[in-house]
Amino acid sequence: MKLIESILAQAPSMAAIRRDLHAHPELCFEEVRTADIVAAKLTEWGITMHRGMGTTGVVGIVHGRDGGACGRGVGLRADMDALPMQEFNTFAHASQHAGKMHACGHDGHTAMLLAAAQHLAQHRDFDGTVYLIFQPAEEGGGGAREMIKDGLFTQFPMEAVFGMHNWPGMPAGSFAVSPGPVMASSNEFKITIRGKGSHAALPHNGIDPVPVACQLVQAFQTIITRNKKPVDAGVISVTMIHAGEATNVVPDYCVLEGTVRTFSIEVLDMIERRMRELSDGICAAFGAHCEFTFDRNYPPTINSAPEAAFAREVMATIVGADKVLAQEPTMGAEDFSYMLQAKPGAYCFIANGDGQHREMGHGGGPCTLHNPSYDFNDELIPLGATYWVELATRWLAQAR
Repeated sequence: MKLIESILAQAPSMAAIRRDLHAHPELCFEEVRTADIVAAKLTEWGITMHRGMGTTGVVGIVHGRDGGACGRGVGLRADMDALPMQEFNTFAHASQHAGKMHACGHDGHTAMLLAAAQHLAQHRDFDGTVYLIFQPAEEGGGGAREMIKDGLFTQFPMEAVFGMHNWPGMPAGSFAVSPGPVMASSNEFKITIRGKGSHAALPHNGIDPVPVACQLVQAFQTIITRNKKPVDAGVISVTMIHAGEATNVVPDYCVLEGTVRTFSIEVLDMIERRMRELSDGICAAFGAHCEFTFDRNYPPTINSAPEAAFAREVMATIVGADKVLAQEPTMGAEDFSYMLQAKPGAYCFIANGDGQHREMGHGGGPCTLHNPSYDFNDELIPLGATYWVELATRWLAQAR
């Protein structure tokens, strides 16, 4: 493994920053303290920055030895927000705020990009500009979308943008990246079935929405098995059913809610259309009325092939080709997808290990994302920072 020596030397101080962020988690669009820490460090290292993009976002601007005169630029992105969940860990850097936790490693993502920022600012051995994107509100707030709306790519012209997420379960010291879809779109639906309430002993006097809901849940799976090509990925999960208040009353209505995940907009369009058709048709067949809403949250995260191949080459020079794995697509979602809709780029995984790095006092659960016993592996900070530095400098060194 070829790590940059100056980054290794600063690893303890960066780990301390990461643990401080972990102890003081902030939810989406509330990352004021986190943004203050990021801004203070960038200022300390002489990095020009822009604050307030996407509400609490920070963009650092590191010009190379030419002062950025060549006009070329590349973007590196880290997310900063935590999750609204209670932490089970009791070690010294556990969350000090009840109901808030860095359970996805965004504290580590921020620390890795800060470590890279420090090295880039101190050396500037490249031509062009590296844009350091510290993004708020990845966890459901669409912070990437909001930064783009605020002019991220117009104010800071970059040729490509890259993102990285820690990935538990992969052996530490490895990466994963692949072209094409790597994370799914995230979408939510809510279906209200309006029937007619009655006494449960006299159901013929009403229109029971509960059996209608049961028919719908089963019918939705035929979209996956009979309307969608078997080779196309798609998930429909009804995760909530609410109806009734008493055992002897047929309710007036029943509400179904859930999520849809796909790797393509075409499949998503088909699923939404068929869900609406089935909902209207089945409800009508039972004499009920349907209210159907379908909200599209994050689009699929799709890596452009040249940038994914470039990232793989950079990783191989650091950890060896055998430690650069194929990136198995996941049905989880990521708002970096908005950036990849606007610019070429690649979103990769950096291995977080199997959880053995956690200190005494960690929770009893596994070290997986969005788990109350999770903790970021601080050993990744110099590796992730080295990747960021090598990626940016090599990208800007390419002939254009």
